[in-house]
Amino acid sequence: MEGAEDSSVMSARKRRSRSTGHAQSKPESRESRNERIIERVRTIPEGFVRTYGDIDPGAPRLVGLVLARTHSIPWHRVVRADGSLPKGAPQRELLLREGVPMRGAHVDLREARLPPGL
Repeated sequence: MEGAEDSSVMSARKRRSRSTGHAQSKPESRESRNERIIERVRTIPEGFVRTYGDIDPGAPRLVGLVLARTHSIPWHRVVRADGSLPKGAPQRELLLREGVPMRGAHVDLREARLPPGL
């Protein structure tokens, strides 16, 4: 009985996902999404930061993965949503050299966060 219940739940989910009535846009390729993330990080000016979620609200963890695999971009200008630094002291040192305002161990996001429209 349990197997029949599982299949009816699965088919209901399929029907629901197909019946949204919205035109499905072509999914963005992984390569183009990575390129978009890299470009957004490169555009962060010295003295400012963005959060992982600012760069890609739908996939902040992907931003971290792209940063870990990509060299020669200003990775240190990307911080957590609360302003904490994922790479600790090395990241803090680079940000301080650029004049990024800090509040204790966190970036002062009210001052340093790049406005979303830029």
